[in-house]
Amino acid sequence: MRAVLLVGLCTVDLVQRVTELPSPGQKAQSLVADLAAGGPAANAAVAVAATGGDPTLVTALGQHPLAALARADLEQQGVRVVDLSPEHAAAPPVSAVMVRESDGERTVVSRNSAEIPAHPDDVIPDLVARSAAVLVDGHHPEIALATAREARRQGVPVVLDAGSWKPVLNELLPLVDVCACSSAFTVPGPTRFSAAVHGFGVPVLIRTAGPEPVTWSCVYGHAPDGTPLVVGGQVPVAPVPARDTLGAGDVWHGVFALGVACLGRTPGPAELPGLVGAANDVAGLRVQHVGPRAWVQPVREQGRGGE
Repeated sequence: MRAVLLVGLCTVDLVQRVTELPSPGQKAQSLVADLAAGGPAANAAVAVAATGGDPTLVTALGQHPLAALARADLEQQGVRVVDLSPEHAAAPPVSAVMVRESDGERTVVSRNSAEIPAHPDDVIPDLVARSAAVLVDGHHPEIALATAREARRQGVPVVLDAGSWKPVLNELLPLVDVCACSSAFTVPGPTRFSAAVHGFGVPVLIRTAGPEPVTWSCVYGHAPDGTPLVVGGQVPVAPVPARDTLGAGDVWHGVFALGVACLGRTPGPAELPGLVGAANDVAGLRVQHVGPRAWVQPVREQGRGGE
């Protein structure tokens, strides 16, 4: 089964490619400009579709013309969109992005989802039942929690794109089977990072670090005193020329979530290196192509997938 339910943020991204990132007060002429749907869950959904999966995105968009643009872009990429704020009239979240021509480095300014009302809907249990894995990004907290709880009830594995720390993670992490984050992600408090995450009851922790090896740790049991017994490892990232890093982490999460869906359960130490390696490969292809969607067709042609 290759159906993945993705719950979280969808933005409208205005992406300007520039020779150099401008300093404060400086103006710059862009080399090219693109408009596309963005956001962690939305980008991950595009990656699921590009690698042969069946993605459904649950988000909040509304009826503004910019929302229609994002919806049309996602549907063109093969993503089914379920909008839980269909009557919302104001503009959806908009991100202003600049990508540097020389190395693909980017800056992002975003309003995110704080002002869009989005509440759980009766459709969620059915969407979970038709999915083999769930990915949440922590945006739209009520929807994320409701979906993760339903997935736990139905035995569907949940992957968290942790992004940055959000208050909802105190409730969300205990419902998560895989927490995947970057090396910049931190957990409040003095406890060592991996111990803190596993301490929430998360069986699998994965940390990406750009071109550096991806590290993983997995709880395989508990000591008599209740301390988690953890095994870990790392998976190298093949060196590639980076031309555009926008959304590469989101692509990674989408491919990994599809791998979990194909597996049909929470991955263990035997499966994690292969799933991480597949996600590394597709993210590596993404950063070699300029533009929000230029990487999709090369990935499809190479037949990269989650299995």
